[in-house]
Amino acid sequence: MAKVGIFFGTDTGSTRKVAKQMAKLLGDLADKPKNINRCEASDLEAYEYLILGTPTLGDGQLPGLSVDCQEQSWEEFLPNFEGLDLSGKKVALFGLGDQVGYPDEFVDGLGELYDYVANCGAEIYGFWPTEGYTFNASNAVDEDEFVGLVIDKDNQSGMTDQRVTGWIEQIRAEMVL
Repeated sequence: MAKVGIFFGTDTGSTRKVAKQMAKLLGDLADKPKNINRCEASDLEAYEYLILGTPTLGDGQLPGLSVDCQEQSWEEFLPNFEGLDLSGKKVALFGLGDQVGYPDEFVDGLGELYDYVANCGAEIYGFWPTEGYTFNASNAVDEDEFVGLVIDKDNQSGMTDQRVTGWIEQIRAEMVL
């Protein structure tokens, strides 16, 4: 079994595409990415390392039915975090957002996911610099860094491949694989 489980929530498919790109870069270390709407808490517990991804929708929410997603997503999975023990697990996060259209809640969904994962005792790694992004506020910033990789496919799509590749190199070193 692979050591890295990649789980994502999505509405338009962009987060899934980034998750697949990450899996390809990790090769045999990672399993095929899984949409969180097809998972249970035990699926996350099966891996030593996790990569969790989400877009931010609406006014800074995680994807789900209340923000008009076509299918269930992170919003509906959240109750599974109650009682979930991620102690001893290393978790890296990534989020997609639009810094121009939503500068006051840029990747807030990533910050919300971070809070849930941290409350489960996970060791979170893969923090990412805020340099190169222009926004007013984000719940996904801890001190001077994002709590995970941030992708803005709407305004900086040309930087996506470079950012994903750089982040995967960074977390491989942090995972000590």
